[in-house]
Amino acid sequence: MGLFDNAVPGGNITKPLMIALGALLVGKMLSGRSAEQPEQPQAPAPADPTPVGTASGDGGLLGGLGGLLDKLKNAGHGNVADSWVGTGQNQSINANELGNAIGPQVIREIAQRTGLDEQELLKQLSAALPGIVDKLTPNGQMPQQHQVASAFNS
Repeated sequence: MGLFDNAVPGGNITKPLMIALGALLVGKMLSGRSAEQPEQPQAPAPADPTPVGTASGDGGLLGGLGGLLDKLKNAGHGNVADSWVGTGQNQSINANELGNAIGPQVIREIAQRTGLDEQELLKQLSAALPGIVDKLTPNGQMPQQHQVASAFNS
């Protein structure tokens, strides 16, 4: 999987993990709404302009990398998120804290898409995201959404 191989512990990204990362960060990795998920409008919170369960353009379930980082910051993990983007050492986040930040509906939807159970999904995401975000933000600079998408296509 190229760019991300050395970004995760163990050195390789499994297909379910790549699907999960893509679902969070790149909308076109999604294969549409699942049939069992009802179409019910949800009022987005002021800090979250993207209703859960919808992909915003190519921005994934959370509105892309910036949306993911905003979720982490809003949940009190700003220092962790900043460490992933910055040029220093990446701080870790435990699976439960990551799940609380992302939200149960998004985790449930990604778990359904990947075939992983929610705890395994969170365990893998919490291990992979620090390195993935670090790779996507060279020199501490946030990439454009098309750059994130192309990283997943390479």
